[in-house]
Amino acid sequence: MFISTTEHIEGITYQILGIVKGSTVQTKHVGKDFMAGLKTLVGGEIASYTEMMNEARDTATSRMVTEAQRLGADGIVGVRFTTSAIMQGASEVMAYGTAVKVIRN
Repeated sequence: MFISTTEHIEGITYQILGIVKGSTVQTKHVGKDFMAGLKTLVGGEIASYTEMMNEARDTATSRMVTEAQRLGADGIVGVRFTTSAIMQGASEVMAYGTAVKVIRN
C-alpha cells in the first residue's frame, strides 16, 4: 500500500474509493508528566512527549491503512495529520486521506 501527501501521483490512474481515517488518544503516565513539567522550567525538548506523539502518529497511520485495506485500496493519497489537546498531557492524533484503487491498463 502506498501512502502519499500529494493529491495526484503522476503516471498512475486510480479510482477513488473514499475517505479513510485513523485516530488515537495518547497520554504519558503521571511520573513522566511531572518530569516534563520540570523540563519547562529550563527549556529544551521534552523527549517523552516527542516519543508519545511519534507513537500516536504511527498508530493513527496504521488504523487509517487498515480502514483502506477493508475497502480494497492499493494506496492513500492526500494524507494529512491533525492533533488536538484532549486534556493536559493527552493528545489526539488523526491521520486521514483518500483511499484509491490503481487502475491497471
